[in-house]
Amino acid sequence: MRMNPIQRTLGTGLLLALLAIAGCKRSEEPSPSPSERGVTPAKPRVFVVNYPLQYFAERVAGDAAEIIFPTPPDEDPAYWKPDADTIAAYQQADLILLNGATYAKWVSRITLPRSRMVDTSRDFVDQFIAIEGAVKHAHGPAGEHAHPEVAFTTWLDPTLAQSQAEAIRGALAKLLPDHAPELAKNCEALTNELTVLDTKFQELTNDHGQQAILTSHPVYQYFARRYGLNLKSLHWEPDEVLDAKQWARFDKLIEGHEVQWMLWEAPPNTETVEQLRKRGVNCLVFYPCGNTPEDGNYLSVMRRNAEELRRVFE
Repeated sequence: MRMNPIQRTLGTGLLLALLAIAGCKRSEEPSPSPSERGVTPAKPRVFVVNYPLQYFAERVAGDAAEIIFPTPPDEDPAYWKPDADTIAAYQQADLILLNGATYAKWVSRITLPRSRMVDTSRDFVDQFIAIEGAVKHAHGPAGEHAHPEVAFTTWLDPTLAQSQAEAIRGALAKLLPDHAPELAKNCEALTNELTVLDTKFQELTNDHGQQAILTSHPVYQYFARRYGLNLKSLHWEPDEVLDAKQWARFDKLIEGHEVQWMLWEAPPNTETVEQLRKRGVNCLVFYPCGNTPEDGNYLSVMRRNAEELRRVFE
C-alpha cells in the first residue's frame, strides 16, 4: 500500500521518537565492561575513589591490572563530584573499589554496576565510628557541606587498612584467577609493612592517652581510637583567616586545658601559626593522605607523620 506524504512524515517521526527513547533508556544503564562485551583488554581497568585504595591496589595487583584514580590533586576525594565522562569511565571499569563508611558521596547518586563494585570496609562495619552533631562548613571548591554521621578515614588505622587490602586482594583474585598466588604474595608483603607501621605508632603513643591534642578537622577518629589518643577537633581550614569570634571560641575551648599541640591536614597560614604560638600551641602537619601526595606514597607519608608526632610525645 502506498503512503501519502503526511503518512510518510508521521511514520518517520514516530520511528525517530522510538529511537530517541531507546537511546535515552540505554544511557541510563551502566555500560558493560570490556570483559562483559567479550573484549579482552591488555589489562583489567580498576577504578578507585581515593588515594589509599589506589596505593593498596597497585601494591596487590602489581603489573596485572591498571589502577585508575581520576580525582584531581587539588580536590578532596571525599566530596569531589566527577563529570559525566569520568562517571562513564567508572561505569565501564572492570572493577570499582569503594572505601565505604559514607566516603565519596557521589557514588550513592549515580548508577554504577553493582556486580563490579567492592566495598573494601564491608568486613568491619561494626567498627565504624559514629559522629554526632555534624557541623556545616565549606571546603574550597567542594562548597558547603557537613561531615557525615560516620567517620570515613578508615585507612588511618593500619589494622583497618590491612582489612581493606585483603578485600582488594579477594576482588582482584576473582577478576584475575590466574594471578591469585602472586596477588596473595603481594598482599602479604603489604600487610606486613602495615603491621610494622602499626607497631611504630603504638611505641610512639604508648602511655600518652590523656594528653589533649587539638586537630584542625575531625578526620583522625580511627587513628585516635587505635592508639588511645585524646583528640579534640575544630573545623578550621589551613588557608582560612580566622576572625575575632573564632579566636574567642578557641580561647574558651582550651580554657582549663593544657594544650600544646594542634594537628593540621596541611600547613596552616602564617597568621594562624603566630596566633596559636601566642597561646602556647604549636602546629604539626599530619597528612591524612586521602589524595595523591606531592611526593612519596601512603607508607612513606605515614612514616613522616610518625616522625612529626615524635615531637609531641617525646
